[in-house]
Amino acid sequence: MLSRSLRSRPIAAYLRRGKSSKSWTPEEATEVERVTQIALTHDLIQSATSSISTTVPWFLDNMPASYFRVTPPSVRTDHLKAISALKDTDMSLSVDIKSKLPDGGRLVTYIRPQDKPGLLLQQVQSLPKYEDKLLTEVDIFTTKDGSMCLNSFKFGGKSTKSECTEERAAMEANVQAIAQKVHDGEIEYDGVDPAHCSPDLVSEYVKKCGTSYLNNSVSRRFLKQMSLYHQVSGGEGVAVSIEDFNPSEYAEKKGELASGMSDSDKLMWIDTAICNSLPQYALEYFSRQMKINDLSIVRTHLDTIEDGDDGNITLLRMLVKQKDPTAPTPDWKRMKRNLKRQKWIDPKTAELMERETHLGVRRAEIITATASVLHPIMKKVNPIAFSKANIHSTLTQEANIPIAAEIADYFIEKFNPKTGRMSEETMAERESHLRSMVESSVVDRSAITLLHKMVDVVQHTLRTNLFLDDRYSLGLRLDPSLMHSEEDSSADQRELPYGVVFCHGRRFNGYHVRFRDIARGGMRLVTPASPEQLALESGRHYDECYGLSFAQQMKNKDIPEGGSKCVCLIDTVGMTQSNKQFVMRKSVKAFSDSILDLIVQTPETDEKVVDYFGKPEVLYLGPDEQVIPDDINWIVDRAAKRGLPTPSAFMSSKPRAGINHKEFGVTSEGVNVFVDVAVREVLKIDPATTPFTVKLTGGTDGDVAGNEVKILFREYPNTVKVVGMCDHTGSLEDPDGLDKDELLRLFHSALPLDSFDEGKLGPQGALHRVDTDEGVKMRNTMHNRVKADVFIPAGGRPNTVDESNWRQFLDVDGVPSSPLVVEGANLFITPKARQEMFDEAGILIVKDSSANKAGVICSSYEICAAMLLSEEEFLDNKEEIVSDVLVKLRQFAKVEAELLFREFENYPGALPHFSGLISDTINKATDAVSAELQKLSPTEVEKLMPLVRGHLPAKLAELGFDRVENMPYQYRLAAIASSLASKIVYAEGVNFVKSQPSVNLSNIAMRYIEVEKEMEELAGRIEGSGMDEGTREKLKDLVKRGGVRTSLNIF
Repeated sequence: MLSRSLRSRPIAAYLRRGKSSKSWTPEEATEVERVTQIALTHDLIQSATSSISTTVPWFLDNMPASYFRVTPPSVRTDHLKAISALKDTDMSLSVDIKSKLPDGGRLVTYIRPQDKPGLLLQQVQSLPKYEDKLLTEVDIFTTKDGSMCLNSFKFGGKSTKSECTEERAAMEANVQAIAQKVHDGEIEYDGVDPAHCSPDLVSEYVKKCGTSYLNNSVSRRFLKQMSLYHQVSGGEGVAVSIEDFNPSEYAEKKGELASGMSDSDKLMWIDTAICNSLPQYALEYFSRQMKINDLSIVRTHLDTIEDGDDGNITLLRMLVKQKDPTAPTPDWKRMKRNLKRQKWIDPKTAELMERETHLGVRRAEIITATASVLHPIMKKVNPIAFSKANIHSTLTQEANIPIAAEIADYFIEKFNPKTGRMSEETMAERESHLRSMVESSVVDRSAITLLHKMVDVVQHTLRTNLFLDDRYSLGLRLDPSLMHSEEDSSADQRELPYGVVFCHGRRFNGYHVRFRDIARGGMRLVTPASPEQLALESGRHYDECYGLSFAQQMKNKDIPEGGSKCVCLIDTVGMTQSNKQFVMRKSVKAFSDSILDLIVQTPETDEKVVDYFGKPEVLYLGPDEQVIPDDINWIVDRAAKRGLPTPSAFMSSKPRAGINHKEFGVTSEGVNVFVDVAVREVLKIDPATTPFTVKLTGGTDGDVAGNEVKILFREYPNTVKVVGMCDHTGSLEDPDGLDKDELLRLFHSALPLDSFDEGKLGPQGALHRVDTDEGVKMRNTMHNRVKADVFIPAGGRPNTVDESNWRQFLDVDGVPSSPLVVEGANLFITPKARQEMFDEAGILIVKDSSANKAGVICSSYEICAAMLLSEEEFLDNKEEIVSDVLVKLRQFAKVEAELLFREFENYPGALPHFSGLISDTINKATDAVSAELQKLSPTEVEKLMPLVRGHLPAKLAELGFDRVENMPYQYRLAAIASSLASKIVYAEGVNFVKSQPSVNLSNIAMRYIEVEKEMEELAGRIEGSGMDEGTREKLKDLVKRGGVRTSLNIF
């Protein structure tokens, strides 16, 4: 409105008439602005008044009543102002509004002229991502006349769950009353479990619900959503319900849901409960499904409900209609299946489904999974032509997608549980037909190659979880020869693994590689920081997993389990730290649960997993990089729920009923034994009395490096100096030795190196932080620059030192910065670099598969304990059990270290050669004995069980050996074989075994036990003889050293 002063004065008072009565001009130029301002203000006010007078009634009449119930008055005013302004200027009703709420939350509102399929998806994808605020509520509104949709998204803010208003109390009482009738059987609601309607459960659930959620729900649907909540509570699943809209249920909200609809519209409610999914992403992938199925969203409500210690559950309710009522009815059963998969599928799969709507989830997922499998294979052919991006784009090009879809159809048919196993002939025919189609229909040679390889993937898949209803990712049990094809120039030089599992899920791919039927190894999470690094890691994903698994096989020689490893490559590029952690935890769950899909034997897997492998599989996991205690607990609990026998054995290093590697320093205990023996043999000093220096990669908060520092100071308090360390935060260096107490403080406080008190550095000491380019450079070169007697790689990425850079380990005069290296970390130095460092610089390197094997032995003992003891028994005796385990670990390390240097002194070759030779020899002997044991009767096997008892730590054997039958029979055979093989090799040496033909080896091993007993009896008779003590001891030593070999006539 005009001000009172302006209204009281006529505009003519500001004007001067000219010669013509129809013309006027201002007296002065400055008056032009004033007059124009007044005139425009008057016109705008009149226009706005007119617009408001028509917009407000329209707004009140057309917005649903639920809008006014859930939207704060101040926000409604913002909305109305924006709409009025747009209507006044005759502009399209399209505006984005960001509002601050009184409770500290943020509200983002999108106003658009009309709804259409895909609109909600566009809006969700454009939502801001707040570091400290999750999406907590979503409300979707369409005006009754269909001319406008208003969608609001609330982030953070104060919860209304604890409100104590009369209105909320009345709503809670109403819910309780109706739930009681359902619980008592007076009312039956489809999809509502009466067991979920007990007063206590309902009361507990209602307390978790916000007032707006209660306000927007009718009784039956509220209870149905509560049942969906309970279906998934405590897990990671998704529950979906699709039902017809019943107008009678909403009679009390007359006309509220009729916005923009005609009598011909068929409405459907789609309700979902989604465990532990970021609400914003949950809304995005469910909205995508609506777009794919050409459905308009009439209403949407999203609420997040707490699920105790298990996280939260997102409840998403959508009222949808077909855009074209005359179109065929959607396949609701297929949509329900697809919606349950949405939480777990990769964004590339979702994008492919959106673009190629005919594919569906299964075919799209098979195509994107295949592209991921092929990258590490084809990258060896041409890393540029077959980059990760190029492989995906080639397989999904418009020209190639029909054939890729046909290959995916073959995969589906091959593993369809309704039809069962295909015959060899049928599979050969299908594959031949597909290959002919590729050759005749495709022109581009790269595409032809990739499509043929896609057929290879299907051909080499032996088992899959594709048809399991609640799978978390797509899991494939592969024939390992797929990954070692003719494209791999090193294929004929590498040992073929026993089995390979590949899993493809949301933002991750995972490989599990193992070298024996019964195997164990750690799960490692790799989270590259950039898209480029992610692509690089993808190309070497399988090879890294293979290398780690093979190293594990080399170090697992002393235990029943063969070597294995999991590497889970996760795309967290560009994520906030909280979102990164969230995705990492999800990936661990999806990967481990998909492995369980392929190894558990339950009625569901028997029915829905078509098996071309033909035998059960046994494998065990352990923690590795970035796996946390919560992951371990979840995996063990999940294994129990999935019906895996002895689930506590499935994952080692459990926080309570396990032996935590970092807490007890198990790996470092073995590393230090190798350091001790190596220093004596190489440096020719007694480390307990002669000073020596050490440098390490890895930080004081790391497992191996931190514990190694602690053990070094424990064993050599007066002689050792740690002169250099580096980790992810920086590099610490001091030629006079880093302060012992300060390093131990960091270790016990689990602090990284950049927390070191610089005041405790010596005159030449320095701390280089990675917050500068120079600091990064100094950190990355510490292992090369700093001089020390011993270098212990105890952290860092694989292949840090390779054939292209190892000479940086030498000074300008060609002298190594350390003459002795003991590898506490896996694969820190490449095999070729190790050999060249020895050949050209005389550097002696104790290989990782020997030096850090104690960790895997400890994990094996933990598996044995889980099989033989209850959790209570283990916890009651944990201190003594762990103490005995550490004794065993040091013994295993010492016998190998002594054999390693004995072989090195007596025969030509580098230490890594003998390390590998020892592992190969024990594994060869183990395989031979295992084959022989398969021929024995259970009674004959029973006579060999003392070998298993002798392998176990003393307290564990005392408590649980009488329950040894709890161990799977095959596991017992493996324990006998590995115990006997390692006993023979450590006692008699490598050549004793290698000189025997494979056909004779098993017989010799079995005879060895008998002859060893004879020698023990002979030693006893010598002890009881009347000879003098010197003679007795000399004879006993001769019998011990060569008696068995001589009796077997092997020299």
